[in-house]
Amino acid sequence: MARTDEVSAHYGSADLLERISAGVAAMGTTPDSVSLEDLAPVDEFHIGGAAATGTFLESIGIRENDHVLDIGCGLGGTGRFAAATFGCRVTGVDLTPEYVEVGNTLCSWLGMDRRVDLVHGDALSTPFDDGSFDKAFMLHVGMNIEDKRDLAREAWRVLRPGGSVAIYDVMRVGPGPLIFPVPWASEPGMSFVAPLDAYRDALEGVGFEVVQENDRRAFALDFFEGLRIESADSGGPPPLGLHILMGEDASEKVQNMVANISDGRVAPIEIVARRGA
Repeated sequence: MARTDEVSAHYGSADLLERISAGVAAMGTTPDSVSLEDLAPVDEFHIGGAAATGTFLESIGIRENDHVLDIGCGLGGTGRFAAATFGCRVTGVDLTPEYVEVGNTLCSWLGMDRRVDLVHGDALSTPFDDGSFDKAFMLHVGMNIEDKRDLAREAWRVLRPGGSVAIYDVMRVGPGPLIFPVPWASEPGMSFVAPLDAYRDALEGVGFEVVQENDRRAFALDFFEGLRIESADSGGPPPLGLHILMGEDASEKVQNMVANISDGRVAPIEIVARRGA
């Protein structure tokens, strides 16, 4: 079982804000003028990036003035997208202190720090009261969490009756060992990829009703093909991109991810569940 400090260390970096700032400068903009769209290539750390975010969030019917929880928020990009698109308030929680610190700085750059707040914490034991949130979402987080039932139980606890949770994770869809490293793990001991059935059982086991499931394998392969074309045409990575988060072996991680999906071992899948009374 991977320890939380090992997972945090996998994602952490000592100079993340400096590298993002350098990327912003290379784009010809500044922290005072940078936009949500400018930052999207680095702060939407999931398959499909911003292109996947909109339809995913629509699945839980976020309304203006909802208080929404972003579980495993990373830099908070999806939370900022939600706040800007739906007019909601977002609180994010993440295990990696640097992601929280840098993410709050990005909120400040965009003037969104009153609508989006990121805090340090564990998705299995969040620092929030029962029934604090109207909706919740989670993107590419469960692959680092072994106990899916505890994850579902905590989501149930913090949601108000009638609230919904949307999950977008890489899930096991076929046999065979995964090729490592991948974006969420450098070696097998950090990876807890599970089939859709495990998520469904966990959610239903704590009282959720599963209302939607969506396999995004074809979308993912198209997305990665576009990334390869963009890299080949540009002669190198863009000023801002997921390579800033994934480090020097970013290309290998992406190649392994594509191979794992193409060979039918894993696929990104969405699942939406509703909390009863």
